[in-house]
Amino acid sequence: MTTKPLAGLRVLELARVLAGPWCGQLLADLGADVVKVERAGVGDDTREWGPPFVEDKDGGYHGSAYYHSTNRGKRSIALDFNSADDQATIRRFAKHADVVIENFKVGGLVKYGLDYPSLKAVNPRIVYCSITGFGQTGPYAPRPGYDFIIQGMGGIMSLTGDPQGEPQKVGVAYADIFTGVYSTVGILAALRQRDATGQGSHIDMALLDTQVALLQNHSMNHMIAGVDPKRMGNAHANLVPYQVVPVSDGHIILATGNDGQYRRTCEVLGVPELVTDPRFVDNEQRVNNRDLLMPLLIARTVLFAKADLIEKLEAAGVPVGPINTVPEVFRDPQVVARGMRVDLPAPETRAGTLPSVRQPIVINGERLYGAHASPALGENQDDVMNDPNWGAGA
Repeated sequence: MTTKPLAGLRVLELARVLAGPWCGQLLADLGADVVKVERAGVGDDTREWGPPFVEDKDGGYHGSAYYHSTNRGKRSIALDFNSADDQATIRRFAKHADVVIENFKVGGLVKYGLDYPSLKAVNPRIVYCSITGFGQTGPYAPRPGYDFIIQGMGGIMSLTGDPQGEPQKVGVAYADIFTGVYSTVGILAALRQRDATGQGSHIDMALLDTQVALLQNHSMNHMIAGVDPKRMGNAHANLVPYQVVPVSDGHIILATGNDGQYRRTCEVLGVPELVTDPRFVDNEQRVNNRDLLMPLLIARTVLFAKADLIEKLEAAGVPVGPINTVPEVFRDPQVVARGMRVDLPAPETRAGTLPSVRQPIVINGERLYGAHASPALGENQDDVMNDPNWGAGA
């Protein structure tokens, strides 16, 4: 692929921390020119979210690992949002931009003249994506939004964790990251609409909306059958056996999705009688009788070593897998073969390169990711200020 899909698209990122920058990074990976506008002297909050930090070639810090997880492929400039001159500069950029991404509190950009109505006045074709905790409307709209709180309010913590333990959040910023991905989808849809109408759009993205949307089968179980879903640890509400099971040297994931896979599981485990037992004959009965079935299966799984049982179940066509640590993930031959880790040029760092994890989109065999590592604060100030594509000299 000689040209990336979004080459020529200009994105102005007025966002910090995670959801907005995640969206911007994804657009940059796909070829957009993403200019990240940061507060002069301060920068994105996550630059200081460490340790660990990346060492620069002079022995100082080049930002936190957290910051570098979400700002690959962008250009950075530093401006003072309280300065009338810098506000005018941002409006000049917006006049030439296709997309603006911002995650200020609702109404927070009005005083700077950088809200959607103000920027639409200078560029009616602008696609303006606002990302907040609770959206632009509703009783919670003025509140700040944090992923942890959203996970609690949005129901996922009531579904995650040991049934006998406390509610658990997901181990990454689940609502933030998915909101960034959904924002990207919304932006691309709005750009397609602009192709047809010539008019831009205001996209209203909320972390809570995203989290509620991601409740998936649990929300439907509730709305259709009145179910009040509870924490089930590593079990599945609608499939059995579909959970973590113990083996002689640890645990594995057993994930049968149909009756045929269940039958083959029983054959591998040496309990063929459980296939025809009327209590377990189909998935409905297995869900209703999970507390009877699972101890019978576990009494057999613990007789096998991890690698041996995985090999036997895989050979029988049963979905099964290990539970990898993060280091094990990046040693996994499939992850290596798919090129998920990339080492990007970063001449300002001590190592000269910076490791990164590419996003999962592959088009025509090409794995797409930004061509350079995350920028230092204001690293591209002169380049962007003098770039005719962003209005210099106009």
